[in-house]
Amino acid sequence: MTTLNQAKSMAANLRASLSVDGVDISHSKSLEMISKVLGHKDWNTASALMAGNGPNSISFDRCIPILRIFDEAKAREFYFDFLGFKETFQHRFEESLPLYMGIERAGLTLHLSEHYGDASPGSTIFVEMTSIAAYHRELSEKRYSYNRPGIEDAPWGRQLEVHDPFGNRIRFCEMKKSADLELDDTPFWKFS
Repeated sequence: MTTLNQAKSMAANLRASLSVDGVDISHSKSLEMISKVLGHKDWNTASALMAGNGPNSISFDRCIPILRIFDEAKAREFYFDFLGFKETFQHRFEESLPLYMGIERAGLTLHLSEHYGDASPGSTIFVEMTSIAAYHRELSEKRYSYNRPGIEDAPWGRQLEVHDPFGNRIRFCEMKKSADLELDDTPFWKFS
C-alpha cells in the first residue's frame, strides 16, 4: 500500500516531469491527480486513509481463498486446462497424505486443499477482473465438457460463473464504474 510520503513524492515527481514538458500545475493539483491514480476520491480522502500506514497500523494486503478439492487429476483438468491457472507450489506431509496446492493466474492466487477441515465444499468466491469478454471467449473455445459458462449482466457489472468438480463456484465479475451503477433498493441477495 502506498504511504503518505510516497504519494507526496509521486506528486512532486509528476509536477517536475510535467514542468520539463512545459506544463505547469500547482502542487495541490498534482496531489489531486495522484490521489485519483491511487483510486481515491480526492487528496483529503487519500491523505486521511494513507496517514494510517505507520509502522503500527494494520493493513490487509490480499486474501487467498482456500477451496476444497477431492481429486487432484480433476482439479488439474479444471483449474489448469480449463481456467488457465498455473501451479505455484504443492505440499504433502507424506507421499500418501492429502495435497495442498497454490495456483495463480493474472494476479489471482487460490489455494486448493484435499485436507478435511481446510474449507467447505460448495464455497463461492467473487473475483473482480477486467476483460471478461475475452476470458469468456477463451473458455468457450476450450469446449470443456463439464462447464460452458455464459456472461450475465448484473446491476454491478458483467459476471461469468464457473463451477468446479467439487461444488465450488467462482464468480468472475467486471465491475461497472461507479458512475455507471444504477442500483435500486433491491437487496444484493435477490440478484443471485
